[in-house]
Amino acid sequence: MMLDWLASYLLWISLLFLLVSARSRKSSIAIPGWALLGLFWLYQPGRYLASNDYLNALLFTAAGLMCLYMAGMLARRSSPSKAQLWASYAAAVCGMVYFPFAEIEPLREALIGFTTLMTAHALLALSVPVSMPSWNMVTLNERSVEIVLACTAIESISLFAGLVISVQAPRGRKAIALALSTLSIYILNIVRNGFVIVAYGWSWFGSESFEVAHNVIAKIGSAATLLLISYLIFLLLPELLLIIDELAGDIRHPRGDAA
Repeated sequence: MMLDWLASYLLWISLLFLLVSARSRKSSIAIPGWALLGLFWLYQPGRYLASNDYLNALLFTAAGLMCLYMAGMLARRSSPSKAQLWASYAAAVCGMVYFPFAEIEPLREALIGFTTLMTAHALLALSVPVSMPSWNMVTLNERSVEIVLACTAIESISLFAGLVISVQAPRGRKAIALALSTLSIYILNIVRNGFVIVAYGWSWFGSESFEVAHNVIAKIGSAATLLLISYLIFLLLPELLLIIDELAGDIRHPRGDAA
């Protein structure tokens, strides 16, 4: 419990460092921000290894190492590039959108409850006879599906919010891109939840209906949807594609110009 408490504090401190760095354009402030964020991510894999979730453990380890790499890259430079400042700002915004829901229980429960309610109402509007035996459960044909934080699409929403808000572009196009990405992701996520509930409740794929619907079809559909939304956002905000390409160049060929 003490380590969880410490990790939570490291998270908020790291996001504050990154935000202040991006707004003040001082890379020295971003270095501890990226380093602390890296330590936070590297603390997470143990939870997933305990439940044999090796994919997420690998992803969190990679995220942690990338954050530490960003800290080292900034430490080797006397001044940050435009792309590195943008990355710090984007990471801070993503974290400040996502982590309040992940770390603060009342906010997390409110978002899960609202998503559960919207999913149930959407299915009822389509004459699917679902019920809500609990604030975070939807039941069909005596089979219940629990809605958790991952079912709210807050991860994808926070990612696109961070990318769009942090990029330098006209406010009008940014507002359209932000509305398009967040609203479409949330609405399509309700569709995704509804599909999983119906497929499981009515046994569309036999005894493995939940696994096939949730772990295969829904994941493929989500990936395809995010690619399509990304394409539309890049059309609206070509500045975003340019800054990502510049950051990728910095990562591939870091230039240490510090004394």
